[in-house]
Amino acid sequence: RSVRSAIRASLKVIRTAASKDAALKEMPNLFSMLDKAACSKRAGFNANRAANYKAKVAKVINGFA
Repeated sequence: RSVRSAIRASLKVIRTAASKDAALKEMPNLFSMLDKAACSKRAGFNANRAANYKAKVAKVINGFA
């Protein structure tokens, strides 16, 4: 449960970031957590779900002006 909470909190930081730089600073942290969760299949994450989360994050970051 703590893994899922940490991932969601990190995702919230990216989504509510005021600037692209702030979001890019948090991105490696989130990607690392996603990879670790997918590798050990924790919190219901598998490789495909982690990839979907990464794609959503990329879309959010590319949406910044």
